[in-house]
Formats: sequence, structure tokens, C-alpha cells
Amino acid sequence: MTPQEIKAALGAGLLSFPVTHFDAERKFHSESYRRHVEWLSGFDAPVLFAAGGTGEFFSLSPKEIPGIVSAAKEAAGKTAIVSGCGFGTEIGVELARAAEKSGADGILLLPHYMIDAPQEGLFVHVREICRSVGIGVMVYNRDNSVLTVDTLKRLCDECPNLIGFKDGTGDIGLIRQITATMGDRLTYLGGMPTAELFAEAYLGAGFTTYSSAVFNFVPGLAVEFYKALRAGNRVRCEEILRDFFYPFMAIRNRRKGYAVAAIKAGVRLQGFDAGGVRPPLDDLTAQEEDMLATLIAPWKR
Repeated sequence: MTPQEIKAALGAGLLSFPVTHFDAERKFHSESYRRHVEWLSGFDAPVLFAAGGTGEFFSLSPKEIPGIVSAAKEAAGKTAIVSGCGFGTEIGVELARAAEKSGADGILLLPHYMIDAPQEGLFVHVREICRSVGIGVMVYNRDNSVLTVDTLKRLCDECPNLIGFKDGTGDIGLIRQITATMGDRLTYLGGMPTAELFAEAYLGAGFTTYSSAVFNFVPGLAVEFYKALRAGNRVRCEEILRDFFYPFMAIRNRRKGYAVAAIKAGVRLQGFDAGGVRPPLDDLTAQEEDMLATLIAPWKR
């Protein structure tokens, strides 16, 4: 896809990040991953993100990512695939080029590793990633990598293939300033953990879509919530929030890292051999997995 084509696809519907499947030795489990991606691509999501945040990008080695992207691309059919990218600038450039070579339709630039950085450093970092590839790039404002409006505008002026902005800060004032300033120059993606909990606020701030982690294991419900949100059906949105998302949030909040581990548990409960999470994350306890099984029982495939 060209940068403008992936930009249009990103704004066309609900998005999601498939978990990365591991075997008993925590090696990439390609066969199970392909089956899962193929299942997800049958639902109404125009773009899936391989090796993203919910895909444990932070625990993958750089050499694993091209194989994960290739597997996703082969299994997804007509669904576009965006690859995670990150760490420092040199590794980021290598990852972006490898992902492009492996068939990725776009790049999501996740926060750089460990340190805080000044705006000028972030500007150069993002610019170098964009210049290293011909495919579209999205930036992810979160944690230690938060671009100001001025920095983002400079990047848009210099990087034609910068086509998307994803937010995980929850700073509605900042993101409304960004959407008001940049207009339709970018596609805007909500990226808070369990994004449905914030979807109404982000819609009001000018964001057209978001990435749904629970799409991994209850894709039909995730799509139903998205359609109700876009249709302005607040009653149905509140019903789904009460019946599913708030109870899921209670499980997710029991331990740090469960925003990923609970998603992977849900995938296993749907019959996919996704394996556990890699350290430094930890899996749900047996009791917590039983709680999750009860919650998702109405949406078992």
C-alpha cells in the first residue's frame, strides 16, 4: 500500500493488535499465530498490527519481527498489516526497513527505549524512521515519547509518509489541540489500554478510530461496540461497558502487565495455542483465568 492508501485504511474502521503466539519454550509459534490472524481477518477490521504493544514488541528480539510480519501478511488475506517498530533510532531504522521488506503496509513507531528525550531529539528520531522507508508511518504518543503540537507539525511538513498519530496519554487537551491544528493531514487513532473505556471521549476530540485489544478474543463484541459508538447509540455502548468492559477492567487491574496478559489468556480461552507471555510480564493465575472464562462465555466461538 502507498502511504495514502494505508492512511485511508486506518481510518476506515476498528483496528487491533494480534498477540504474538509462543510455544512451550517461548519461541514464536507460527502455525497457531497464522490461524489466529486468519480468524481475526474474517471480522470487520481493515488493519491489524503485527508485533505491536499487545503483541509484546518490547519482549521480541529484532530478528524475530520480520518473520512475525511475514506470517501475519500471509494469513491476513486482504487485511492490511502494520508492523511495530521502536527502540533507539539505529535499531528503529533497521526494523522499519526489515518490516517493509517483509511486506508490512505501514509502521507504528512505538516509544523509544528507557530514557526521556528532548523534542529536538524526538523530531530527528521520527524523521529518520520516516526517511528510511517508503511505506506509511504512525507515531505513538505515550509514556516517555510525547510529541508537542509544534514538533508534530514540523514532522508533517518534512515527512510526507507520516500519516498517522496514535495517542496513549489520555491528555484530551493536548490531543484536541493536535486534531484542531493538523486537521485531516493525519489519521488519529486512540491507543489507551482497553481503548473502549475512553472511546467516547476520543471520538469527541476528533479521533475516528482506535485499536481494540479485546478484538483478539471477542472480535464480534468489539465490532458491535465500535458500530454502536459510531452510530451514536449510547445506550448500547453503556450496556456493553457494564456487561463486559468494566468487569474485564477489574481483572486487568489486578496486576501490572495484565493489559497484555489478560488478552493472551482470552485468546487461549478461545481455543488458540497462544502460549504465555514472556518475562518481565507474568500470566494470569488459574483463578483469574476462570474469572475471565466466565466473563467471555457468551462470546465463545
